Amino acid sequence: MSMIRLLCAECMKTFLKKRTYLGFLIILVVVPLVEIAMKIEGGRFTEASLRSFHQDFFFIGSLFNGWFVAHQLMNSLWVHIPLLISFVAGDQLAGEATAGTYRLLLIRPVSRTRIFLAKYLTTLAYAIIFVSFLGVFSIGLALLLMGTGDLLVFRGGILVLPASDVAWRFFAAYILAGWSMATIATIAFFFSSFVENAIGPIVATMGVLIVLLIVGVLPGEYFEAIRPYLFTSHLNVWMGLFAEPVDWSDIVRSLAWLGGTSVVFAAAAWAIFVRKDILT
Repeated sequence: MSMIRLLCAECMKTFLKKRTYLGFLIILVVVPLVEIAMKIEGGRFTEASLRSFHQDFFFIGSLFNGWFVAHQLMNSLWVHIPLLISFVAGDQLAGEATAGTYRLLLIRPVSRTRIFLAKYLTTLAYAIIFVSFLGVFSIGLALLLMGTGDLLVFRGGILVLPASDVAWRFFAAYILAGWSMATIATIAFFFSSFVENAIGPIVATMGVLIVLLIVGVLPGEYFEAIRPYLFTSHLNVWMGLFAEPVDWSDIVRSLAWLGGTSVVFAAAAWAIFVRKDILT
């Protein structure tokens, strides 16, 4: 069996499962609720935030628009997206054990490495498709409901990005976000390689994520020293695109750190998978 046929088979197996679309369903429900609520709110949040600046600056038009809502939604949803990604990533290998099909899977006349690659590439494809769906749906709906305009960014102060300079930033930001979520998917895939229950990888992935996020915000010189070495410190790499000027060196450094984390966890998952005893 060729690698392409094996990959297509794994993709079909994954995308024919109903639970694969649970995350998409949640996005279809949550995003409209949030954006409609923000439209009804009518920009009172931006007005309150800018009230102290009105005496020194004159604002023409409203900074409450679809770009602002899409940016706020992007900031808020990334706490929950790793959980939705781990639902599928954590099921790739552990699901075979739960269903009792591990032995049938591994005795096929195909090398374990090729089976591993097919499942891992399917996991990455799902993560990328899911993030792309979130981006297209949330931005498209926000622009449809509230239109375009300049983007107001609250990050260490207040920054207003002109409307002509916003679209490419969102496009690139979701590409970087896909890279970040691919790291989360890889970690869930790693935990999936040595457990027998599909729930285990989800709990383990979120546990690691929560612990490292807590460690990353703890005060003290020791925690500040190790903070740059935690992959969770780089998950929000996409936020750097909404700064002026964009610090590309910092973005490249974060992407390299996330990529290295993915390589380490993927290699560990491969080492476990190729040595797995199919008789147990």
